[in-house]
Amino acid sequence: MILEPGGTFLAGCPFFSSLAGDGLAEVGYFWRDALAWDLVWDEDGETAVQSPTGGPKITWGGEPVEPKLGRNRLHFDLRPSARSTIDAEAERLVGLGASRVGAGCSDGAGMVDPGGNEFCVVG
Repeated sequence: MILEPGGTFLAGCPFFSSLAGDGLAEVGYFWRDALAWDLVWDEDGETAVQSPTGGPKITWGGEPVEPKLGRNRLHFDLRPSARSTIDAEAERLVGLGASRVGAGCSDGAGMVDPGGNEFCVVG
């Protein structure tokens, strides 16, 4: 990521400061709610979330979104809280806009976010 002179977007982040991806604002809103992280950027269709304790940001670039060809090279594995189950967490995420998919996770629930990005809910 290239920052303009005087840019403060990544101020306070560690050396590994962001993971940037393709996606519309609704993808950023989904992950904000799914992770219970702060939405730290929401401008011109671009969004970014960051843990309330700081650390790297996860960003989505807005339009135009490149056509998705095949599976993503990287995906998130989410683990339910100690008070939940894989199925209950998957249902919570469906309520936020995710969809279940039949493949892709050997030991959990395969899912996609509103932008079609794969992730797994694992135990």
